[in-house]
Amino acid sequence: MKKYNFCDLPKEYSNYQDAKIVILPAPFDATSTWIKGADKGPDAILEASANMESYDIETDSEVYKQGIFTDKPIKEKKSAEKMVAELKARTLKHIQNDKYVVTLGGEHSISAASIQTHVESFKDVSVIQLDAHADLREEYHGTKYNHASVMARAREIAPIVQVGIRSGAVEEAKAMKQKNVFLAQDIYDNDKWFNKCLNMLTKNVYLTIDLDAFDPSILPSTGTPEPGGLGWYQVIKFLRLLMTKKNVVGFDIVELCPNSTNKGSNFLTAKLIYKLLSYKFEL
Repeated sequence: MKKYNFCDLPKEYSNYQDAKIVILPAPFDATSTWIKGADKGPDAILEASANMESYDIETDSEVYKQGIFTDKPIKEKKSAEKMVAELKARTLKHIQNDKYVVTLGGEHSISAASIQTHVESFKDVSVIQLDAHADLREEYHGTKYNHASVMARAREIAPIVQVGIRSGAVEEAKAMKQKNVFLAQDIYDNDKWFNKCLNMLTKNVYLTIDLDAFDPSILPSTGTPEPGGLGWYQVIKFLRLLMTKKNVVGFDIVELCPNSTNKGSNFLTAKLIYKLLSYKFEL
């Protein structure tokens, strides 16, 4: 498979020195517990992005002109603890170089590193999670950096808000702060919750999106496709509001598990990233 940079940009728009944005692939899949393949997610996103139109109709913009550099993937494949250390170091380097970092999973454990680094690098950061699963187990399968524990780690260092949740263990239900949780069953068909959700966040926000937040009818290629998820237009309408009302200091997209016979999920993910960057830099 050809190695792509995001959007398959020429050097004029993809060199590190001039780029405002860094795409950081983290193809880690050691802690997933059902369908494997999230380690192939970053490459699938990059391939799909090369086939997108670089003009965004909604924002009437071409955000790639801000410069988008695609970094080499992180190397660690087995140890979640070592992966977190490697990814934190790489992310910190880019933030210190005044780059806007977008991390591509891999499974959701990678977000622990991105969240920690952004919380430590910016003041008064809260974390918003779009996800089907609560991910609040204190540890799972012998590590506190499991994909099922990522929001337990986030909650230790920052306020969190959870959106789209529709699955969790009984101990997670007890751990959830109900006023900060927007269950999919309550929000999937309306936008009445938008402002309430935004009001719970601080000025600076880190965004983590597990793709199983979407309904599997539009995004089936994920490791745990839970029924009853969110739709495309609702999600991007909310994310546009989030990006314009808050300072989203960075974000990650995780849990794409590509399917060789249906690349629609890959393309949706690439488009979602481009939308978020368009909202961030062009609105």
